[in-house]
Amino acid sequence: MKIKKLKPLLINIFKKHDLNNKHAEISADALINAELVGAYGHGLSRLKMYCDRIKKKVINPKPKIKIKKISHSITHIDANNSIGFVAADIGIKKAIDNAKKTGIGLVAVKNSGHYGLSGYYAEQAVKKNLITMIYTNAPPAVAPHGALKSLFGTNPICFGTPTGSKIPFILDTSISMINRGKIRVAARNNQKIPEGVALDKFGKPTTNAKKALQGIQLPLASFRGSGLAWMVDILSGVLTGGNHAGRVKDPFEDFSGPQNIGHLFITFKTTLFVKNYNKRIKDNIKTIKKLPKIKGIKEIMYPGQNKYKRFKVNSKKEIKISEIIKKDLENLKK
Repeated sequence: MKIKKLKPLLINIFKKHDLNNKHAEISADALINAELVGAYGHGLSRLKMYCDRIKKKVINPKPKIKIKKISHSITHIDANNSIGFVAADIGIKKAIDNAKKTGIGLVAVKNSGHYGLSGYYAEQAVKKNLITMIYTNAPPAVAPHGALKSLFGTNPICFGTPTGSKIPFILDTSISMINRGKIRVAARNNQKIPEGVALDKFGKPTTNAKKALQGIQLPLASFRGSGLAWMVDILSGVLTGGNHAGRVKDPFEDFSGPQNIGHLFITFKTTLFVKNYNKRIKDNIKTIKKLPKIKGIKEIMYPGQNKYKRFKVNSKKEIKISEIIKKDLENLKK
């Protein structure tokens, strides 16, 4: 389906579920972006979930979002259980505005929901020539090191910086071996997941996506990944006023109340300490790219390069829509 046809369709679906036109457009843009960068687990596969949560009144389609100014650099936002795309859009824009005025922007968000890809918001800051770090927590999926029960989310870590070129450096990675969205897509399409990324509920390795969702996802680098997940839980949950320590509700299965996810946006100017940041970052990247390469590697890539290429290629093509998603779209637009 062509983007110019898909976007108004998504906007109308969100408006049908009581979002105003601006909020519907923000949400549609975020979903389309996920499809274009190849992050299908965060794209159209989640549309029905957002709409279901609105119907069940655990996402507030008409939020009264409160923005509290703590200082010229620091802002605290109560999203009033809005759809996460809207809360995050306000959060990153406020962080950018604060950084442009004072050099640093620190924005905490509470009472939000799943906002899609952290990298999507990082790109907005980088386009304004800012460095950014973004944190958000998620429903239980990963067990703390040494525990038998999942508690931490796949809690992504995101960092972005200008590079002095048109392609930004965007590191956006979950702390798990594979992000949960990919497992959900696999489960819905009866596909297997790779070995070594999950255990079933009995603690045995599995390639069955549905069993993985009922079990435990494995963190990156053993206890190190678990520690990073804990760090993100503290920064985005404990610090912001959001849910934490396993209290974030599963958006697909738990409709007992809002998720109350927390987000933390940190932005700052590249020129805080040096005036020639662009020259220095170019030198940094150039030096690394000139290193000897192992056999089969044509280029040493920095985080964000592949995603940028996928976005450029996919933007010129129609977005592929599976039969399952087609059914979702047909049912949701009625």
